[in-house]
Amino acid sequence: MRKLYITQMQEELSYPVKAAQIKDNSQIFTVSANEAQRAALAARCAIPGISRLEGRFTLHHERSGILAATLIMNASVIQICVVTLEPFEVTIQDTAALRFVPEAAMRHAPADDALDEDITPDALDSPDEIPYTNDIVDLGAALAEQLALILDPYPRKPSAALPDTATDGNANPFAALAARFNKPGAA
Repeated sequence: MRKLYITQMQEELSYPVKAAQIKDNSQIFTVSANEAQRAALAARCAIPGISRLEGRFTLHHERSGILAATLIMNASVIQICVVTLEPFEVTIQDTAALRFVPEAAMRHAPADDALDEDITPDALDSPDEIPYTNDIVDLGAALAEQLALILDPYPRKPSAALPDTATDGNANPFAALAARFNKPGAA
């Protein structure tokens, strides 16, 4: 039997909600990061800054302690352009579907044949499953995680262009080799 080890992290942004309070009716929670939390999240995400981070969660109970959630995230972050190396502001507006699942329900050992299943497009479109323990769902941690997932790993300023020397069509890596062996038309 496999064991699932989940280590507790110190969360920069925490907004705990008791899962048991989500009953028949949907409930809405708004999470906003303060200045210190935004600075800590920016350091964690390795970006220069976060000027705004807000999330609006709509939670409803599905079954057996599983909570379905819709997150509407609005953020403004400062990123470094990979072309010009200049900081620039990026506005993020995203909607995500999440499921908060009791950790005990996630501890089942998959059957051997389940490990051999192919990943299908339907499986990729399913909501992210986030484990929770002690009847506490941390919406702040979920918001921080979704922000980290949505950040562009190679941000490019809208007006950024590569220098002409970088786009030179004659700068073929094999041109020097071809010239050395005097092969015509190899450039």
